[in-house]
Amino acid sequence: MSACVNERVFVDSPLKNKVALFNTMSNSHSEKQAVNPFSNDQCVSKLPRPKISKEDYGKPPKGSLSEQRSFKATIQVCKEMLQLCEIINQCGEPLYEPHEKKDDPRKVISFGNLFSIYTGISDKVVGMLIRARKHQLVEFEGECLFQRRDDHVPIFLLKSFKETHMILKEKIDAAAKQLRDSIAVYGELDTSNYI
Repeated sequence: MSACVNERVFVDSPLKNKVALFNTMSNSHSEKQAVNPFSNDQCVSKLPRPKISKEDYGKPPKGSLSEQRSFKATIQVCKEMLQLCEIINQCGEPLYEPHEKKDDPRKVISFGNLFSIYTGISDKVVGMLIRARKHQLVEFEGECLFQRRDDHVPIFLLKSFKETHMILKEKIDAAAKQLRDSIAVYGELDTSNYI
């Protein structure tokens, strides 16, 4: 009788499923680390190391959650740059009067004025200015601007707001299409397994 008591039958217990999921994820991680050139793993894999092209370097793997997050981040940043340029367009002054230079779309606003207006919307005004300068939408002197010290520094909107809107709308649409394509091919990845 004691033999019957000690013998247990496990039928799809939740613990067994969790252990199997853990083992699967652990094996998958070990396989990825075996071909990862930056891994600290001491074992040398017989598997060939992946070849990374210049276009794919620094980009997340296709269909990964990181790739989908990067598309969403691109959309969000472009929307914030558009909002920043809209504020400069609305609150800034034309660089030249119409009788001085006709059809000059550039507008200018001081950093102090822009900071006081934009901080009510977002606390990322300096970061957005740097990002917008990288996309050649605005221009200003210096690497980074600081409140009070650089309040007098002029910020120039280089293009008309209509042209800026078209440029950023194209980037938003391209990232949204890539996100939709990624979701269509790989599905929207479930993050509940990673918590």
